[in-house]
Amino acid sequence: MEVDLIFRIAAVGILVAVLNLLLSRAGRDEQALMTTIAGLIVVLVLLLQKISDLFNLLQSLFSF
Repeated sequence: MEVDLIFRIAAVGILVAVLNLLLSRAGRDEQALMTTIAGLIVVLVLLLQKISDLFNLLQSLFSF
């Protein structure tokens, strides 16, 4: 696994956590929830790209 991917996921997590904390303390709970969901979607897109690369590798490995 690439270290860059782990750092990207960690950076998104830290950013979302800080924004969630700031928005929650400001009384904007709906925006905090939307920020959390957006962060989750960004991380899932990053992971789906790597999973797609893995499936392509496996397909090329087992094709005749």
